[in-house]
Parts: sequence; structure tokens; C-alpha cells
Amino acid sequence: MLRKIKYIVPVVILMISCKKNDFLDINHDPNNPTTVPISKLLPTAVKSLGSALAMGNVGNAGISEILNEYTHQITQRADVDQYGATGNNFFIGTAWPFFYQGTLANLEQIIKDGTEAGNLRYVGIAKILKAYTYSQLVDIFGDVPFSEALKLKEGIKYPKFDDDATIYPQLFSILDEAISNLNNTTAANVIRPGADDVIYGGNVTNWIKAANTIKLKLYTQIRKVKNVTAEVTALVNSPSTLISTTAESFVIPYGPVGATDDRNPGFGDYFAAQRLNFISPWFYEILKGYNPRINTGIVDPRIPYYIYNQLNATQPTREGNPTEYRDGPFVTIIFGSAGPNRDHNQQNSISLMGIYPVGGKYDNGSATPATGTSGTGAAPYRLITYADRLYLEAELINTGVITGDARAKLKTAIEESFKQVDYVVTKTGSTGVPVLAGSAPVTTYVNAMLTQYDAGDNNRKLEIIMTQKWISSFGSQVDEYTDYRRTGYPIFFNPNDPTIAPGGRVQPPINGDPSNPGAQASVPVQLSRPYPLSLPWLTPELNTNPNAPPQKNPSTYKVFWMP
Repeated sequence: MLRKIKYIVPVVILMISCKKNDFLDINHDPNNPTTVPISKLLPTAVKSLGSALAMGNVGNAGISEILNEYTHQITQRADVDQYGATGNNFFIGTAWPFFYQGTLANLEQIIKDGTEAGNLRYVGIAKILKAYTYSQLVDIFGDVPFSEALKLKEGIKYPKFDDDATIYPQLFSILDEAISNLNNTTAANVIRPGADDVIYGGNVTNWIKAANTIKLKLYTQIRKVKNVTAEVTALVNSPSTLISTTAESFVIPYGPVGATDDRNPGFGDYFAAQRLNFISPWFYEILKGYNPRINTGIVDPRIPYYIYNQLNATQPTREGNPTEYRDGPFVTIIFGSAGPNRDHNQQNSISLMGIYPVGGKYDNGSATPATGTSGTGAAPYRLITYADRLYLEAELINTGVITGDARAKLKTAIEESFKQVDYVVTKTGSTGVPVLAGSAPVTTYVNAMLTQYDAGDNNRKLEIIMTQKWISSFGSQVDEYTDYRRTGYPIFFNPNDPTIAPGGRVQPPINGDPSNPGAQASVPVQLSRPYPLSLPWLTPELNTNPNAPPQKNPSTYKVFWMP
């Protein structure tokens, strides 16, 4: 049964100290507690982490609302469309407090209270989430408050920004402590996590697997600045200690709307008055097999799961406006475009994210306008999946960090990616959606990808591994952004390359192509901004914290693990 987050109430830790006379103790107000049980803090921290990371509409969206643009799976009409996010960007402004106030502050309180009471299972879970959260902050921003963060009671009002290279080693130590806490058989553990652990339901074994898989990811992340062969070899030689099935994947569950709205934040575009996210033509054309270099001629069976089209191939737009990019039923806009049709209203004509990754509608050809009932929104946000683990191992083998059969690992990873889609579909509660894994189209796709892999040199093989991981990770953008900056793959759309059409096809086929009736013959796309190597820090944080650094130049500021 899907564990939902409907019982999560927003809890912000407010430490109140007061001295009362004994005779006033009877005036305890249960509606205004001075302490919060750790069983309430844990799901609140998890919900805040999901909000910090996920894409979505304005109220509950986080950092992926920027990074989905930078990884060229989504396009928007906003500053990020020109690689122009600043420290005043709305979604940096929502994600930063979600990370620190909503997630890390609650986790620190769980660690403190749980340690004092001997409830070490909660402590272990909180430490795993803490290490994961800080790893994401470092990967996105580089230097961030760490050693002095959340220490107001110790008199630290303005935490310094720690060197990112000094933070990562401490995350491994935190994960080791967490595993030790979870394995402790002598602790009281009077309170044990159960339904309030919305990720694993208190399953200690799965939490330890998640911790070890996070380690594998972090070691892969730093492989270019540190020899991690010994550490990674030890992990992969004990595969049973890692995430090993689809159901063991490290994900944040969401549920359908009920007494509270528990839907995946990315589902917001289905009921928003103004839809924000357009599917990138670059991503679409790779899925369709149109791109002249990437997956050429190979149609991805996941398309109707990933993309819901509100039109059919012959319908005019419902708004009566011309489109900037159209391929049959698929309607979108082009990254970086300054074309005349970029900003027309296409609310009920654009193509939307589908049942995967946001719990939207599976595209069965109905071609009807999407609403808040065109799906359940009950799709989990994926932190680290079993497929991710397999892709990590394929990369490590390909790059010589460990030994093994990269081709076999890639094959298993691709097959697991299709099982992952099926798993998400079951979590949405939707019916009538065909099963992907084991189907003939999936077998054809996997074989075609392996044929391309066999024909490539080592760099081409790495490109295929990372491209497949990118496709599988649709909707979970932080690691996609990280993978690209570490490996240079997958290849992203380059707006400044005049030899490639905006959707990816070599010119001139896109111009006047009858299968693409809405495409413009000439769409000016030219950017002066280079690719952002990290995101800018939140401007209000820099303005109010005298120990904060000056604002960075995102195009030159590298996270420590970057080559």
C-alpha cells in the first residue's frame, strides 16, 4: 500500500525557553507545544526535502524548476530559458528555506532528541537524510553553510559558508554514523519509526541500503579529484548492501488529493491557471529518434508515459494561436528562442509531463485538455533508484574505476528503467496503462541501444550510458545536472550552434517539414551566456549574512569535484 504524506503537517522548529512557577504547570496548552515529537518531525523533514528538490508550480516548487531547463528536458518562458537565473530567482528563494528551515532544522532536532532518548533508529534515518540533503546542496551551489548552520542556540546567527571540498568527507562520516545507529542493538529505541517513515516504513535494512547507495553516488561524484577505487570496489563487491530492487529505491512518495493535497509538486501544471513547463524539443526529438547523433532512428516506448498531448495530429490549437514548435500532436516552445510565436498562449494545447514522472495522464490518444482530474499526481519523487545504482556502476566500469562488464550493467540498467516506469504507474493508482517491462517494443529498444553501444568507442559508450540515465531520470533534475557537469554527457542542445535546428535535427529538414506544421522557418536562437557551472546563492542570504561570500559568477564557479 502506498504510504502517503497526507498526515504531514508543516512543522517549523521554534525553540522557546521560559521559566514557569510550579503552580502554573497546570496551564499546559496542547495546541501550542514547546516541543514536537520526532515522529512528527520526520515526515515534515521529508516533505520539505521533496519540495526543495521537485519541480512544480509556484507554491511548492523547488530547485528542479530551474535545473529541468538546464538539463534540456523542459523549456520555460522565464529567465532560466536564457541560462539567466540569478540569486533573486523565485525557485532558489523557495528551495533554500525548504532545505535549511524545513528539512535540516527538523533533522537536527531529531538527531538531538533521539540521541538523548536512545531512539537511535530515528537518529540513523535523520543522519542519512542530512547527508543526502547536504550532498545535494553542495552539488548545486558549491560552498554552503554547514559547520555553523542551524546553531542559533549556540549564538551563531550568521553561519559561514564552508569550503565544499571539506564538506563531502564529513558526509561519508555521517553516513557511517547513521549505519552504526541503525545497527545498534542495545539502544532503548522506545519509539521506533513506522508509518511516520514515509520512505521505508521503519525498515532498517532498506535504510542501510540507501545509505550505502548514497555513498556509491558520492564516490562516483568525486572520482575525478580522488582515487575512489578501493571504496567503490568494497561497495559493489557487497551488492546485497546496496539498493537491489525497484521497490527498494530511495523515493519520496506522494498520494492523490484527499483531506490534504498530497500530489507530486510537478503535477501542478495539470490544474494551474498558467502552465509553466513545456517539454523540450531536444528531449522530445531524442525520444522520437529524430536527432542525427543521439538514438537516431530508435523510438522510445516511454513516450506516451512521459508526454501527454492535449491535441491530436490534426487539431488546430484550442487558443487559435500559431505554435513555435509542433510535431503532429506535440506542441512546445524552443529553448532560448526570440521567435515571434514563443509567447502565444497555448494553455490547453501544449504537451505536458505524463504519468511518469508527475502522476499525470498516460497518453492513450484521447487528446483532451488536461485538468486536475486527468491523473492522480501520486507519483513519487525519485532520490536514488535501483536503475541509478546500475548506471553508476556502468559509468565506473567504463571509466576504469572498477572492473566489470559495462555492457551487461548497461543492459540491466535500461531494463530496470522500464520497470521503474511501471512501478511509478502502480503507485499512481491509475488503471488501463500498459505494462512496459518485457514488452516487444522494450526488447527492440534495448537491443537497438546495445547495437549502438557495441559500435562505439569508449567515449561513445560513456555517452550512451549517461544519455540513458538522463532519459530514465526525467523529473529528478539535480543528479542530471551533476552528471552532465562531471562527464560532459549527455549532449545538450547548444543554442549558439547554427548547424543544428532548434529541436535537434540538422537544417533544413525542420523548416517547412510537413510532419512539423507549426515549426517556424526561422527562429532566432542565440545566447551570450555560457552554461552555468553552479547556481547562484540566494541573494537575501548574502545580503543579511555578513559571513557570506560575494555573489559568484555561475558560469565560472566550479564545484570542487568538477574537472
